[in-house]
Amino acid sequence: MDLNQYLSMFLDEANDHLQALNDNMMELENQPGDVSIVQVIFRSAHTLKGMSATMGFEDLASLTHEMENVLDLVRNHQLSMDEFIFDTLFKSLDSLEAMVGDIANGGEGKAEISSIVSSLQAIVKGDYNKEQSEAGKEEAASFASDERLDEFQLSIMEQSIEAGMQAAYMKVTLREDCVLKAARAYMVFQALGEQGEIVKSTPPAHEIEQEQFDQSFSIYVVTTQSIEEIKHAAEQVSEVELVEIQALTTESLKSWNEQIQAVSASKQEVAAASATVEKPVEAKESAPTKKPTEAAKKNPAGAQSQAKGQQHRTIRVDIERLDVLMNLLSELLIDRVRLEDLAVDLKSNALTETVEHLVRVSSDLQSIVLKLRMVPIDTVFNRFPRMVRDLAKSLDKKVDFLISGAETELDRTVIDEIGDPLVHLLRNAIDHGQESTIERIEAGKPETGTVHLRAYQSGNHVFIEIEDDGKGINRENVLKKAIKNGMMSEDQAKLLTDEQVYMLLFSSGFSTAEQVSDISGRGVGLDVVRSKIASLGGEVVVKSTFGKGTTFIVQLPLTLSILSAMLFRLGDEKYAIPLTSIVETGLVNKKDIRNIHGGIRMINYRDSVIPLVSLSTLFACPSYSDMDEEETEIIIIRKGERLAALAIDDFIGQNEIVLKPLGNYLGSVQGISGATILGDGQVALIVDPSTLIQS
Repeated sequence: MDLNQYLSMFLDEANDHLQALNDNMMELENQPGDVSIVQVIFRSAHTLKGMSATMGFEDLASLTHEMENVLDLVRNHQLSMDEFIFDTLFKSLDSLEAMVGDIANGGEGKAEISSIVSSLQAIVKGDYNKEQSEAGKEEAASFASDERLDEFQLSIMEQSIEAGMQAAYMKVTLREDCVLKAARAYMVFQALGEQGEIVKSTPPAHEIEQEQFDQSFSIYVVTTQSIEEIKHAAEQVSEVELVEIQALTTESLKSWNEQIQAVSASKQEVAAASATVEKPVEAKESAPTKKPTEAAKKNPAGAQSQAKGQQHRTIRVDIERLDVLMNLLSELLIDRVRLEDLAVDLKSNALTETVEHLVRVSSDLQSIVLKLRMVPIDTVFNRFPRMVRDLAKSLDKKVDFLISGAETELDRTVIDEIGDPLVHLLRNAIDHGQESTIERIEAGKPETGTVHLRAYQSGNHVFIEIEDDGKGINRENVLKKAIKNGMMSEDQAKLLTDEQVYMLLFSSGFSTAEQVSDISGRGVGLDVVRSKIASLGGEVVVKSTFGKGTTFIVQLPLTLSILSAMLFRLGDEKYAIPLTSIVETGLVNKKDIRNIHGGIRMINYRDSVIPLVSLSTLFACPSYSDMDEEETEIIIIRKGERLAALAIDDFIGQNEIVLKPLGNYLGSVQGISGATILGDGQVALIVDPSTLIQS
């Protein structure tokens, strides 16, 4: 078997399991006594181990196996979670992620794991803490398998009986020489499923599928058939040795449940008397039962089949295929605009009707393709809780990390790039924004700080906010630092607004070398953050109250591929500018333009004065110059709180355009973010408004 063809699938599923392990470990750390979470963690680790062994990645399988041994003790109540165990398991996850990353980069998934394995083995042996190991023995005495129905399952059984259905408890025993126990059990489930609905099985179905049972298993079932018919259906399965069945009525159901409870209590006493230091060879999981929906309570017989019908059907699609699909759609949109122009020129009714239909269909197709590329931002957010936990612990700070709006969707191209800037902003919020525990107490704050990461959509943009309740930004210290670095004079500093002061933190003057200054380190590397966000067509704004906290607000476009734009001319050349950056359009007279020192031109705009940018001069346009015009068309653009006017020749109109990169051979062109192909085949450059407004 050629395993290379399955490598991509392995990597996708391995990363999913690793994320699930991290998430559930974080949840378990908050609720260390919840064994149901341990069960979930154990199953993820077990699946990852099997996948790794099948693919031949022995180090991955070996480390996961050692983790399983620890988790097995915990889920069987022979070991209590403590700080050392949590830290060791988290370190194990880090090593697993590193090995999977190595495999993704073409490696063999090898890593030095001897020290982690030794720690895991010490935990299993009890060498790291003998007293805790002894406590685990006592807890083991309280563990026993439980076939009881919980109150919700009991309710389903009672309502089914009241609805005229038959209810029964079945115990199915397979032959000793049965080889494929899981397959036979599945056939029993299938046979009973055709006759009715299974309310509960012991062990749970997922354990039975993995052959985590001896020779027998039990089932609670409700059916419209007779008791004899469902028993006969189970007996017809090959290698079933015995089927024991007990009909249950409304009157007998509760007493039956109490009998099961009494038997379970007896088993617990036996377990307590015989508990030993040795770890059981095999122990069954007892997964928590989920509460049924209201619909399931009202119609228990149909609840399971209804749930099956509502399952989401998804497939994995290679990202490159989506990129190809987007490129094809881009070409289609270009041809659509060309056809619209031809229809206008030829004035053919038949052609016009056909083009109008094409416009509707292509618009629907565009909407679907864009939605296919949209990814929930939780694919980025879900890696942060672990990072925050580790960082806060290393800094000896107490931090509550809150996430909201993780379901907000962004284009995949934005998702791929936004992770690193957010990591840096979060590290700033915890490392430099949050005070130490002593400082918070002295300031009259709770000793545990809060960092809130939230996302939400507004119009054609997604906003991501990182808010902390820490020390805030000291305006005076920032200005002192800027003056000291020669970035401005004292007189210039006095004229700056709070927002302009905070944006100084994003300049390269506040570099890593300056992190020991009085500025609390907030400027360290933030210039890189702003550059990355700007390259995505977004911007970042800072709001802060000294002594109370700081909020970083990142604004990003929903998609980078297709955007609504205003087309305009500069002589013979055509340009486009995103509509989202435009405040309004207008006309300015030459006599209303003020020239100030440095050759900067300014105009009056709504009780303020804003700069007028000459695009014809900036782009060295040979066929047009707004300097020679008595009246000039202008476009007012906005970046944060700052405004500017762009002088143009003439407006063409609004259109949806496809953003094409300029390519490496053109390098960086000031004021231009890309290009698009118009319907007539002409190339129009796309103006980047954010670079035209000076910070």
